Amino acid sequence: MSDSPLGGALAALSRFFVGEATLEDTLLRVSELAVQSVPGADVVGLTLMVEQRPKTAAFTDEMAAIVDQAQYDANDGPCLQAYREQAVFTIESTRADGPWPEFRQAAADHGIGSTLSLPLVVDAQGVGAMNLYSRRERGFDQSSQETAGQFAAQAAIVLANSQAYWDARGLSERLGQAMKSRAVIEQAKGVLMAAQHCDAEEAFELLVRASQRENVKLRDIATRIVKAATAPDPA
Repeated sequence: MSDSPLGGALAALSRFFVGEATLEDTLLRVSELAVQSVPGADVVGLTLMVEQRPKTAAFTDEMAAIVDQAQYDANDGPCLQAYREQAVFTIESTRADGPWPEFRQAAADHGIGSTLSLPLVVDAQGVGAMNLYSRRERGFDQSSQETAGQFAAQAAIVLANSQAYWDARGLSERLGQAMKSRAVIEQAKGVLMAAQHCDAEEAFELLVRASQRENVKLRDIATRIVKAATAPDPA
């Protein structure tokens, strides 16, 4: 398999270290590898939920985002159904009558003859969906669907890892900032306790009142006090 397009794509996915790339980079790379590995796929788009709304977060051709928008507007389409039901859906001919008429019309208008939509699932939890577009009618045979299924299973793991990495990194950065803020606030309280001969609670109340009076963040007030206290004496 390693010599096949799918094998090469899966190998590339396994070597893709999410920590070296942004989430957007990861999504684009997955999209590009899908086109390379799945016979019949001319364009690929990845649908994720962003703020509880579906969005084509990555694509190999902007046409995918335009076509996908038709199903988002109608709240009905093969990609959305693949995500919701964790099942595979195909349209053998966008020019034929069938489910999702708005999406079919948009796809046909943009030169898409057939589509293949697959869920991206990890541990029974949907992380998104993958839309593969072919410019030919009946562009995805059984072999293509099986290949796409294998690719989607590995791609879902990469995307889940990437999302977890960036969520954790964002949390770590926020916690780190919070710890820095707490440290400077404690230093400012110490300065006020020495200058005002008050206890820790009274010093904190002074900080809060100054923050409210000047409409400035508590951390910024504390930073200013600490800098003033540690600045070299001009005399």
